[in-house]
Amino acid sequence: MLLYVLDLAGVAVFAVSGALGAGHAGLDWLGVVVIASVTAVGGGTLRDLLLDRHPVFWIRDTRYVYVILAAAALTIAWVHLMPLPEHALAVADALGLGLFAITGAQVAEERRLPAVIVMLVGTMTGAAGGLLRDVFTARIPLLLSSGIYGSAAIAGIAAYLLLQAVGAPRRWAFHAGVLLIVALRMGGIYGGWHLPVLRLPA
Repeated sequence: MLLYVLDLAGVAVFAVSGALGAGHAGLDWLGVVVIASVTAVGGGTLRDLLLDRHPVFWIRDTRYVYVILAAAALTIAWVHLMPLPEHALAVADALGLGLFAITGAQVAEERRLPAVIVMLVGTMTGAAGGLLRDVFTARIPLLLSSGIYGSAAIAGIAAYLLLQAVGAPRRWAFHAGVLLIVALRMGGIYGGWHLPVLRLPA
């Protein structure tokens, strides 16, 4: 039940980030809903296809669709009523990344897959929706920028697995993994943390 609630929360947060991304791109309300939907279900759809879970989660349970529509509508109302906080898109994306990366890892973990596969599936689950949002709105994908992004997901999932390996309750490990991912992303957003950039000689 907890995993389901957190999955819904991840969908909602990513729908908000998709709606904000569509707003930055100057799309109309239909475009906002489309980008919010793609962002919210992209990672989970990839996860379900990779793990052969059919039908995919949002077709199996229409609550996800209603959550996306509600999140998109609330975002539209919000931006018309009050100014957006600075970095609102990046912060919403960070929360979605943290929730989806760890829930994706949990789903893969329940299939008793090797740890390296759990980390890959979790990272792809967390990053795919934001990648699609950025591609569809003609932005340089956050995943491919020098800022901490995919590496944050990998670090958080590794912490989640390691904490369980040393006997920590799964719920604690979950929260620790999500918090680490969000903290690393916040460091990238506000502190300028980034991985080294490959610079080829001229």
